[in-house]
Amino acid sequence: MKRRYGPLALLLAMGLVIGACADDGATDEGSDTTSTGDTTGATTGSSEDVILRIAMGSPGEEQIGVWEQAKAAFEEENPSVSVELNFQDDDLYQTIGLLNLLNGGEAPDIYFEWAGARLQSRYEEGFVADITEAVDGELGSYFDEGAFNGMVIDDKNVMVPANADVTTVFWYNTEIFESVGVSAPTTWGELIDVSNAIKEAGIIPIAIGNKDLWPVGNWTSHMVSRVIGEEAYDQMMRQEIPLDSPEVVEALGYVQQMAEAGIVNESVNAIDDNEGAQLFFQGQAAMHPIGSWLVSWALEEAPDLSFDYFNLPEMPGAGIQDSVIGVSTGFVINENSEHKDVAIDFMTLFSSPEFTSLMVDAGGTPIATGAFDRDDIDPRVTAMMELLQGASALVAPPDTGYDLEVADALYAAQAEVLGGVATPEEAAAAAQAKLDQ
Repeated sequence: MKRRYGPLALLLAMGLVIGACADDGATDEGSDTTSTGDTTGATTGSSEDVILRIAMGSPGEEQIGVWEQAKAAFEEENPSVSVELNFQDDDLYQTIGLLNLLNGGEAPDIYFEWAGARLQSRYEEGFVADITEAVDGELGSYFDEGAFNGMVIDDKNVMVPANADVTTVFWYNTEIFESVGVSAPTTWGELIDVSNAIKEAGIIPIAIGNKDLWPVGNWTSHMVSRVIGEEAYDQMMRQEIPLDSPEVVEALGYVQQMAEAGIVNESVNAIDDNEGAQLFFQGQAAMHPIGSWLVSWALEEAPDLSFDYFNLPEMPGAGIQDSVIGVSTGFVINENSEHKDVAIDFMTLFSSPEFTSLMVDAGGTPIATGAFDRDDIDPRVTAMMELLQGASALVAPPDTGYDLEVADALYAAQAEVLGGVATPEEAAAAAQAKLDQ
């Protein structure tokens, strides 16, 4: 999953709901990596020849290009260093991929991670270096102080801020909306009405590929938080209230409404997120609920597509109705690295205005100071940051903000309801039973 917060201090000051998560242990399975970098003749640990390994989920071709430029620039400045970039499938990286790398024989010196308790887990496992001294120096000069919120453990700075992502909004085809004669809905009832009008026109109203469960899971979890309230959502994800509690079942009832109305593609649980996006890119579907990374993705896959976005419409319920579901991410220097100073130098280069600007051009949403003080940025990228700035609450996605076992159980329940194979009561009871075993 491609995910990424600049105005974090402002959002936190507004009283956001940012959860914590834990991670499962690694297995010996899977690597599925793409590496770049000339490692011929380089000896790890040598004072003259250094291999600097950097690992992350794949950010897309445009942003990979920026990393390649940073690699070239750093190697030119440091002839004895060879930078090796390792891009994994996003879902693999998030689950077992990163932990396999960290516990392997060629562990990364720098790796991508989500702020919050995933970062806390890496810290407790001994894979997180203290970079406070670097933050007090040139590296820290590229960020506002608030950018490090959620990235400090035991009074130590332990993460270099990278990106902020809204993980789900509704992207919509403006030409389809215009041809059908509808506008972006602001309430749940309007979303159903707009979807029905689009369906009557012979077009899929909402397309999404949920084979891996997180695409629908993020979207409908935001719905749940809007219905039951952010505090109850946090309690649910921490298992302080069960998944089959009446308020959660009520929230899943809105997922059932969509299933019964037939406004989501029938293949929703059979195809993956890439296939779901293609239905939107090819004009077969009017709406696609997914994260802010769709902008750069669409520019690559469907450059002629006319599209815009709206946030989740107001839901009936106790939650804050302008909330946004999103995450902040960054890069960690591995405590076990023999090249911490080299790693900090690389991240200082990568966080500089030059590469921050290139990341914005590539569709990223970097947290570095001044990243969006430009007139030539795609307005939809700027709009994502403005959405974060204007939100009264930031809701953490289940699979990056909380325990993955709880997230998986909730995601499975939501998929079953949307697929029409279980009622909210049945799906919620089954999900809680899994967790109670």
